[in-house]
Amino acid sequence: MLGGLQKIGKALMLPIAVLPAAGLLNRLGADDVFNVPFIHSGGAALFTFLSLLFAIGISIGLSKDNSGAAGLNGAIVFLILNFGVIGVNSSINMGVFAGFIAGLVAPILYNYLYDKKIFGNQEFFDGKHVAIIINAILALLLVLVFGIAWPTIQGWLDAINGWITSAGAFGASVFGILNRALIPTGLHHVLNTYLWFGYGDFVDAAGQMVHGDINRFFAGDPTAGTFQVGFFPIMMFGLPGAAFAMYLASKKKNRPEVGGMMLSLAITAFLTGITEPIEFTFMFIAPFLYGIHAILTGVSMFVTNLLGIKLGFTFSAGAIDFGLNFTKGHNAWQLIPIGLIFALIYFVLFYFIIKKFDLKTPGREDETEESLAMEMPNASVQTASAALGATEADLPENGKVDKYEQMARGYLGGLGGEDNLVKIDNCTTRLRLQVKDADMLNEAALKKSGARGVVKINKENVQIIVGADVEFVADKMRDMTGK
Repeated sequence: MLGGLQKIGKALMLPIAVLPAAGLLNRLGADDVFNVPFIHSGGAALFTFLSLLFAIGISIGLSKDNSGAAGLNGAIVFLILNFGVIGVNSSINMGVFAGFIAGLVAPILYNYLYDKKIFGNQEFFDGKHVAIIINAILALLLVLVFGIAWPTIQGWLDAINGWITSAGAFGASVFGILNRALIPTGLHHVLNTYLWFGYGDFVDAAGQMVHGDINRFFAGDPTAGTFQVGFFPIMMFGLPGAAFAMYLASKKKNRPEVGGMMLSLAITAFLTGITEPIEFTFMFIAPFLYGIHAILTGVSMFVTNLLGIKLGFTFSAGAIDFGLNFTKGHNAWQLIPIGLIFALIYFVLFYFIIKKFDLKTPGREDETEESLAMEMPNASVQTASAALGATEADLPENGKVDKYEQMARGYLGGLGGEDNLVKIDNCTTRLRLQVKDADMLNEAALKKSGARGVVKINKENVQIIVGADVEFVADKMRDMTGK
């Protein structure tokens, strides 16, 4: 089940990746920025048709060949489902859930048929085309099921809405804690989907009904931002404060290397809101610290909502989104002093706990466990490759490998070799890998190759936390293995 949910979480990243573009167009074209209506309308259109983007993106993400044909399957199922249920019950509005369901269902048949030759060598009626036709027919069954069942499901969702609304700042706090708690498994994307893209209703200026905390914020709903605003103090200030604490707590001889790494991670978190690279430097080494981090995230969600602050984001709660959306928020300036307070809290707690309990955060490892990753940048190719288990025969003719190829070779060695690797996927910061036997992993070798964390979901699904370079590393691994 975790393996399946992991795949769904990864698939969700494809349509979610559209949001920064949507937010940029929406804000830059707004009347309080550059006042260019056609740019603003273009961004608003992406939010309006987010359900369709979910259907296409999730279908591609869950398909075995990541083909555009899989996306077309998802789009067709979505259109039939979304508008078909209205014919059953005109009051039904499934919103983003229609796209989510279509994206989950359409790849099932597609993955079975996509490589089949149903009618010999006739290309037009190959498996991909047949899957489209059959999915269109089977989508009618979804229309009947959800046309009858959705009013009941909607009643349950409305009850959840009612609890969340009545819980106010406390409900936002619970969401913040759960959001961080699920980071190790990558399932936080699944949790986010409902609140960010399905929760709440708002009619925008054009008369369109929009759903979800993110969509409603950009449509001008003054109550939106509840489940976003509390992340800004943590991502822009709190975790950079933790990074500074880990730098000062490291051994003096290791501080130059640790400082360079922590500075890059802190700047990434501050500007973009991508925090996983920092979180995975202490998540498994010090689970107690990570528990404190999750609780502090909940506290930030509680405080910001209690004060009535409102602000939203397109991708994550970094300075870029803060600057772009500042004028749409309410009392957003208060996030800066609140953030500075959280930076101080994180710094003091992390520094004290790391020193008090001698936690082996970066730069504090025992001499026998010193990370090769800190020495690798200045090592020769032959030395590095030998340390990672590569032979001279594995090296290019010129004897040189670039940074990403070097990391890819190291990861392949740490994964138990190419024969143990089944499939390579990635999201924003992680390699999401399917292996034959997770027990064959050498976590020490993976970390020496630059991994900031290793997560074993089960015997066949693992994750390697890489950081912002993950896509380049994944591409190198695919080139090397063909997987």
